[in-house]
Amino acid sequence: MIPQIHKLGEPRKVDQNARVAEIYRYPVKGLSPERLESAELRPGETILFDRHYAIENGKGRFDPSTPRYLPKINFLMLMRNERLAALQTVFDPDTHHLTILRNGAQVARGNLKTRLGRQIIEQFMAAYLGDELRGAPRIVQATGHSFSDVAAKCIHLVNLATVDEVGRLTGRTIDPMRFRANIYFDGLAPWKEFDWIDQKIEIAGAQLKVFARTERCAATNVDPSSGARDLAIPATLMRSLGHSDVGIYASIETGNTIRPGDTLNLVGTD
Repeated sequence: MIPQIHKLGEPRKVDQNARVAEIYRYPVKGLSPERLESAELRPGETILFDRHYAIENGKGRFDPSTPRYLPKINFLMLMRNERLAALQTVFDPDTHHLTILRNGAQVARGNLKTRLGRQIIEQFMAAYLGDELRGAPRIVQATGHSFSDVAAKCIHLVNLATVDEVGRLTGRTIDPMRFRANIYFDGLAPWKEFDWIDQKIEIAGAQLKVFARTERCAATNVDPSSGARDLAIPATLMRSLGHSDVGIYASIETGNTIRPGDTLNLVGTD
């Protein structure tokens, strides 16, 4: 389910209460999202199973015995491999089975906890992406590690009113899923979330510390439904606003379970 966006020229309702619209996680970096009815936020962690796996693009530098942050260029990603957007994936958190579908039909399925299961997915990706790869793809994972685009374990939040404003600047209705957020929220004026940097916000008793704006890359130019590279969002933002930022990063300081409809409250600094 895609968060609802309004037609261009029809502003969202803005009030004193920003609210969670949708919650997502991305079990395999670069592959499709999973919509959640609730999410348990734990201090110092990401949403459970968010970017839990990644697929190295050829022989890589990731060592599961000593996991560390690596730039996304090491892995399959939409910025370089837009054909990934044409695949739909289903991840079972209980069994770690990953099912890949194309146009609604299953094309591969494997258990990511087993060598054979990983090989099935790797072989599919090798055939599907072909010359885009630098070598044989390899599925990687390490206990407690998240393959986020930033080194810190955090949550990515995007204001849907800001997405609408990006649509106004590009002259197109924008699918919010281009921005691959964990939490999409509504009820706040466009760009107002940037005032939250170095502030704390509370969602259903969970407290988060906002620490950075999200600088966007060419992955946002890819239509998440078709895989077509049909826009130039970072360039448009830079030309219009002098920056290419959409979204904010926040670290979890106090945990709790959150759900769509929960209010986001600004609670100030330390």
